[in-house]
Amino acid sequence: MDIGTSIPLPAYTLDPAFIAKKAEELGFESIWYAEHPAVPVHSDSPFPATGGAIPENYSHFTDPYIALARASGVTSTIKLCTGITLVPERNPLLLAKEIAVLDRVSGGRFVFGIGTGWLREETELMGGDFDHRWTQTREAIEVMKELWTKEEAEYHGRYFDFPPVRSYPKPIQKPHPPILLGGMAKNVLRRVVAHADGWLPNRVTPAQVEESRAKLDAMAEEAGRDPASLTITVYGQDPDRTVLQSLINAGANRVVIRPEHCDTEDEMGDQLERIAEAVLR
Repeated sequence: MDIGTSIPLPAYTLDPAFIAKKAEELGFESIWYAEHPAVPVHSDSPFPATGGAIPENYSHFTDPYIALARASGVTSTIKLCTGITLVPERNPLLLAKEIAVLDRVSGGRFVFGIGTGWLREETELMGGDFDHRWTQTREAIEVMKELWTKEEAEYHGRYFDFPPVRSYPKPIQKPHPPILLGGMAKNVLRRVVAHADGWLPNRVTPAQVEESRAKLDAMAEEAGRDPASLTITVYGQDPDRTVLQSLINAGANRVVIRPEHCDTEDEMGDQLERIAEAVLR
């Protein structure tokens, strides 16, 4: 089974090079960094996990692309992933280049987990259109695909509009790094089939995976896509081998473990060893 590890908050206190190298040595398939660049002090958006106020430590993210670039330099096989990139908060022309460079320097190991975000105030202060964030995200995906696959790319949409441009380098992975769409929105599976390469749900049950896998396969067939080309990566799980195996049996291709925060690299290394012993051996 393909098992990855996410990075607990605060995400900047431990060297990404240490975590990635240790995770690769232990046999983890992938390492995942999330992002929230600037969390407002005052917000009316309810925190998804509790429905209440946003915890203070929720602002303690690092930049995933700088972290993954550092991780790429000390590893050779582990996949380097975002879980997730908040696409409405980023310029797709700049993001396309960052991803292409990271994919090249890592030897084609980048996985592009994306989402549209839940925090209205952050999305808006970063220039995103929260009420139409999926439309904006869809355009951004289309922009990046154009830039990754064409020598001269142009785009004319509601949010992004530019004449023919050249953008290099191109990613190693063809036609582009895998795009995994996160979230549990009503139309998420249909959007995966139309625009992405996989689904990235957070903390779902085996029953939900089995039901969604069946729907995803049927939608793929209907759209003329190979169902086997669309993956399911279950994010944010506890290191319980029985549950992980149940998720894989239900149709997940990968499960990402959620470790606890550690104050030191030695403590994190010990925790990763315990998790590996529990779920990888």
